[in-house]
Amino acid sequence: MSDLILVLNCGSSSIKFALFDGGRVRFNRMPLWNGKVNGITGPCPTFDETGIAPSPIALDPSAPYHEALTHIAKRVQARRGDHRIRAIAHRVVHGGSRYFQPTLVNAEVLADLRSFIPLAPLHQPFALEAIERLLEERPELPQVACFDTGFHHTLPRVEQMLPISWEAWERGIRRYGFHGLSYEYQSIALADRYGDRARGRTIVAHLGSGASLCGMRDLRSVATTMGFSALDGLMMGTRTGALDPGALLYLMEIEKIPLHDVGQLLYHKSGLLGLSGISSDPRVLLDREATEPRARDALALYVRRIVRELGAMTAALGGLDLLAFTAGVGEHNTILRERICQDLSFMGIELDPEANSSHGAVISTQQSSILIAVEPTNEEWIAALRANDLIGNPDVAGIGNPSQDA
Repeated sequence: MSDLILVLNCGSSSIKFALFDGGRVRFNRMPLWNGKVNGITGPCPTFDETGIAPSPIALDPSAPYHEALTHIAKRVQARRGDHRIRAIAHRVVHGGSRYFQPTLVNAEVLADLRSFIPLAPLHQPFALEAIERLLEERPELPQVACFDTGFHHTLPRVEQMLPISWEAWERGIRRYGFHGLSYEYQSIALADRYGDRARGRTIVAHLGSGASLCGMRDLRSVATTMGFSALDGLMMGTRTGALDPGALLYLMEIEKIPLHDVGQLLYHKSGLLGLSGISSDPRVLLDREATEPRARDALALYVRRIVRELGAMTAALGGLDLLAFTAGVGEHNTILRERICQDLSFMGIELDPEANSSHGAVISTQQSSILIAVEPTNEEWIAALRANDLIGNPDVAGIGNPSQDA
């Protein structure tokens, strides 16, 4: 076994990790070992390893995130044996208009990335905290940032623009797009499985606690639903998705809700949770929709927003050849996939109920005019692959050049 690549995917309450064989990462997409620390800020944090039941761990409540990273480091040390960690790859949500390729992080880059925290407050600060700590403790170990915005660097100019002042555009206020590591993986996996069909007009629906769509042509991003921030587009577990800005002005000017509280509402108290008043988890709402009207309404709007955006994106692509579902909801929720496809039947989509219920790779019938696929995502592998490429050949990647439109 060769040197190892460790991948860290840091969120506000969990840290996912995966360990890859650097010598075989291009050929083997499965990690040697992976898992996560869950519930970091809650009363009962756990350490989860794939294939092993979660075990409770104790984290110092005054510095739980730091403690979680320490716990992972100790377990990685025990697992790696005599093999060297070659690099650590980090999923970093926002790279702004400058960073779009995998990038070696130093103090200057880290300072730049901190300036993007307001654009991705749920994820950016936690990834940067992990990078900062590791730069201090292991300065000889390369830290590679892999950006969720990077895959969308190919968006046409018209898709990047926002209908506000030109001065705002010049200051970098534009549509960036997110979930890029997931979409980059899909661009590889779908091409492997479906060949030329995937290279045509493809939409990938990344449906998890966060949710977005990406329209691709020739496996490159040409349209996406998330924009300047990860609040735009589809309705999500706790986030609003696209929202009339007049509603926000009303809340702040007429109802006098403070800016901080509006932020909490948009990011943490809206979406499925906000409308239902029950849960952000569609599985919980599906169990209760027969008796809870708010659960039923929340799910109906969730599906409607996906269908509306799929229709709009199909128009932007000039048609549709392949629709792929991915991420937690997309990969596992047969009922919501069925409802979405039913509402798209006017496009010639025909769902195979048996294939859908068994989570087949293809869930459309042979008569369907559009191929419907279910393709598990693998963000960690993309990060490991790109970090391995960068460390092996630093000339192919690095600090992204500023966009010509910046």
